Amino acid sequence: MKNQNYGNHTRYDPFNHFFLTPLILLFLGWTVYKMDFASQEAALDSWLLFIGAFILFLLPLLVRSYALKLQNRIILNEMRNRYFHLTGKTFDEKERELKLGQIIGLRFASDAELLNLMDRAIAENLSSKEIKQQIKNWKGDYLRV
Repeated sequence: MKNQNYGNHTRYDPFNHFFLTPLILLFLGWTVYKMDFASQEAALDSWLLFIGAFILFLLPLLVRSYALKLQNRIILNEMRNRYFHLTGKTFDEKERELKLGQIIGLRFASDAELLNLMDRAIAENLSSKEIKQQIKNWKGDYLRV
């Protein structure tokens, strides 16, 4: 498995991103293109097909949002555990000072640089992207959703 770093840590799900989503978008576009308002019956059929296509479009987005919310909860618990392991203190104080995006960025930092980078993120209000770019020893996450 290729080592992760800032340049290659973005993940794509080929089935979702390059097959399912384009097909659903094509179907939604085709549905809009084929909408017919010539008669009341045709208009009703068109609207029902459009609603079905729109629901089909929303379902993968909803499922993805659930997976990301769960992943964020797991990351937060992972960071609480790492911080306690490194310092013997709870993460509560730092957690209040950091945004979720910053915590997500910090998770890629090695244990050796995590605490210093965390303090810099708070002091300088670094974004997740800036945090990730500062990491010298990348701690890869190969199990992300």
